[in-house]
Amino acid sequence: MAGTKVKRRKVGRRAKRLPKGPNGGIELLLIQSVEDLGQQGDVVEVKSGFAKNYLLPQGLATIANDHHKRMVEKHRERLLEIEKVRLADLRQFAEAIARQSVTIEANANDDGHLYGSVGAPEIVAALKSQNFNLVVGQVHLEGPLKEVGLYTVKLQITSEIDTNLKVWVVPSVAEEGKDEGQEAAEN
Repeated sequence: MAGTKVKRRKVGRRAKRLPKGPNGGIELLLIQSVEDLGQQGDVVEVKSGFAKNYLLPQGLATIANDHHKRMVEKHRERLLEIEKVRLADLRQFAEAIARQSVTIEANANDDGHLYGSVGAPEIVAALKSQNFNLVVGQVHLEGPLKEVGLYTVKLQITSEIDTNLKVWVVPSVAEEGKDEGQEAAEN
């Protein structure tokens, strides 16, 4: 018996199969609103890779079983109230930004043309200095700002809420100070 090998079956956990929807995709219940997919509490059908690799690991969705559906129906009114409060807060935030204007200093020549350009990162940094936290993707420019002047920039707070911001691009004060200092030194 020394030469006989005993085959053993691997006893492992099989991955649970996700419930299929009527169109062959995976049926999930959204825990959080996902842009271009649905709102919190919606039952959606997505491809299995999107479900397994993004929605489920990120905690954005869960399996759409009867228990979860009942829980969402039970709490739907509360979820709608929470969403209304969140949107009202974001609208107030957008109105506060619309009342603001930011000034960005940039190196410019005598004709008002900038040596570089002002883009979304500079606008976001100027807003952060005024305690408004946005990300670069929320700033929508038609192109980089390349001249001194006043610009109106569109900011998209959420997919439903957007606002405008006045951006002043002015020449750097350091250049003017150098010119005055040089004139004083020459006299």
